[in-house]
Amino acid sequence: MKIDRLVAILVILLGKERVQAKDLAEKFEVSVRTILRDIEAINQAGIPIVTFQGANGGIGIAEGYRLDKSVLTADEMAAIISTLQGIDGAVNTRTHAVLMDKLKNSLTMPQLETLDNKLNRIVIDLSPWQDDAATREKLAVILSAIETCKPLEFSYNDSGGVKTRRTVEPYSLILKAQNWYVYAWCTLRNNFRYFRVSRLAELVTLEAPFIPRQVSPQPLPERQLLNQIGTPVELELAFIEELESIVEEFFREGIHSRRGGRIIVKTTMPENRGVLGLLLSFGAGVEVINPPHIRQKMAEIATEISQIYQ
Repeated sequence: MKIDRLVAILVILLGKERVQAKDLAEKFEVSVRTILRDIEAINQAGIPIVTFQGANGGIGIAEGYRLDKSVLTADEMAAIISTLQGIDGAVNTRTHAVLMDKLKNSLTMPQLETLDNKLNRIVIDLSPWQDDAATREKLAVILSAIETCKPLEFSYNDSGGVKTRRTVEPYSLILKAQNWYVYAWCTLRNNFRYFRVSRLAELVTLEAPFIPRQVSPQPLPERQLLNQIGTPVELELAFIEELESIVEEFFREGIHSRRGGRIIVKTTMPENRGVLGLLLSFGAGVEVINPPHIRQKMAEIATEISQIYQ
C-alpha cells in the first residue's frame, strides 16, 4: 500500500547516503515513475530530497538535514509493529514484512531489545485457526487491484443464495466480525456495495484500469452493511444458564436480564440463513421469544430436522 511504501522509502534514505530510483523500484516491485512520485510526496511533506547526478548518483536527503530516528517511542513502535504483524498474518503481503524490517533496522540494539520485550505484551493475530490459503490468495488479488486501480470480475452468491456475475471497482478491504469484505463500485447495481470475500468465486483482475471515484474514509454506516447482507431484525432470545460463557462470548453487550433461570438477550442481526444457523447451533439451549416469524421459522426447521432423524 502507498503509505507503507512511503515510510519504508524514508527509512531507507535515513540509513543510506543515497540510493538509485531503479533499485527502489525493484525492491518494491513498482515502476521507476511510481518511485519518483513517492519521492515527490516525501519532499512535499517537508523532508528535503535531492537528486545527485553522475556514476555514483542517486536520491538522498539534503545534507545538513536530520530526522531523529527515535521520533517514535518504544511503545508507539511496538503498537505499529504489532498491528502490522496482525495484518500480515491475515493478508500475508510482502509490503508489510518489508516495512517491519525497515522500522526495526532504524533502531539501535538496546532499542531493539526494549522493542522485543514490549512486542510480547500484546499479540494481534487476525489469521484463522485453520490455514485458509484460498482466502489469503483472494485478499492478495483484491489488494493488488486496489493499488493498481484495476477492476475485478467474479461470481457472487448473496445472503439469499442468488448467484450473479459482477464487475466492480475495488476501493477498500474491511475486516468486520472476523469476516473480510471488499467495498467497491458495482457496475451491475450502479452503486457502492459491500461484498463478502468468502462468497467470491472465479475472481479475476481486468487489465484496463478505472478512474477512481470520490470515496469517503468510512464509506457506509454499519446499518447499511447490515441491510446489504440481510434486513436487520431485532431478536429477543432466552438461553439456559449453562451456556452463559458462550452467550457472553457471542453477544457481550446484548445481555439484557435474567428471568426464570434463563439469560435474556436482545440484539440486532441481519435476517438471513446465517442467523438461523447460528441460533440452531445452540440446540435446545436457546428459545426465540421475538419476533414471532423467526420463532416460527425455527420451529419449522426443528420439525424438519426431527423428521430426518426419526
